Amino acid sequence: MSDVVVATSKVERLQLLEKVGASLLKMPYQSWNFGDSTGFEGILVVGKLLKDPKYFSFAEGWFKAWASRPEPFRRLDCTAPGVAMIEVAQEKDCKEIFNALELLANYLTSRSKDRGIFDTWQSLCLIPPYGGEELPKFEADLLANPPGGTCIDCLHFDPPFFTGLGKAIGNPKYIEIGVEQAIGYIDALQLPSGIFDHFFLNGVPGTWGQGWGRGQGWALLGMMDVLHQIPKSNNNYNKIKQAAEKLIYAMIKLQRPDGRWWCVVDSERSGEEGSTAGFMAAGFARAIKLGIVEESVVKPAMIKALNGVIADANNAGELQNVTAAVMASTRKSHYEFTPRGFSVPWGQGPLALAIYDTFELV
Repeated sequence: MSDVVVATSKVERLQLLEKVGASLLKMPYQSWNFGDSTGFEGILVVGKLLKDPKYFSFAEGWFKAWASRPEPFRRLDCTAPGVAMIEVAQEKDCKEIFNALELLANYLTSRSKDRGIFDTWQSLCLIPPYGGEELPKFEADLLANPPGGTCIDCLHFDPPFFTGLGKAIGNPKYIEIGVEQAIGYIDALQLPSGIFDHFFLNGVPGTWGQGWGRGQGWALLGMMDVLHQIPKSNNNYNKIKQAAEKLIYAMIKLQRPDGRWWCVVDSERSGEEGSTAGFMAAGFARAIKLGIVEESVVKPAMIKALNGVIADANNAGELQNVTAAVMASTRKSHYEFTPRGFSVPWGQGPLALAIYDTFELV
């Protein structure tokens, strides 16, 4: 085992977590949008570690309000914090939330598929590249009239939601759908290196958005959730496990000495990005607990990532260098020039998860 040590005491981490939790309660959630999943999961773990019931009550209130009138559904409802909602519904034995979740599941399964994955977008959210790089004609034509498509972020939404709901209500159909979706993302977007590309476009060969750091975090936590929810006897357990292992070891090779990663993991010019280390610390810890990785290799990297994400938090508990919602672009430079400096659920949530998931290990 490496001699890497945690730079902060447990008391100091709890003090930071209290500040992080306060910030999470103030976020402008939208019922639903990207980042809400890690935001509400962060809220729940803050309450557990601090033994403060107000965090659970906050999440319960949001979920019951949504469940009282979930329809009409819209495309962005695929970003609903499904894992967190299932946890609250189970804890409270809340039929109202469970009924709404089944309605949501029925809506989500009504979407068309490409490459075996439910479409996130009927017209993908392509934007001109940050940084102003001129697009080749083919890519300019795609920007002018974007086809549908799906992003790696959604590996954290659909697959864990379906497997979690199926497990909670005893419906194997949903478990099968969730596993199928996880495999679809792996087959479509994971490169031989283990790193995931950001998105694909329906009917267009190839994949796009190479090396986006936070995207690796969405992928890792999504796979960890699915592996946690399905039995090892599932026919696809080993394939998901192997994909997670490949990603973890690839990210360890790209980890900087300070525990962080570049915004685009193989591009120093892309600069700082605060959330990736939070995602990785949490994901590495979960992989260790599931027993799917070599602890002697992954735990030192986990500690370094934890140290890095904590060092990136200011005195108010706000994670620094977090990039904006990147949207999507066919140019790598887009990801290298994404604006940063935002206090958002996809930054504060992973910081909370990193502190919580590693707490019993170090």
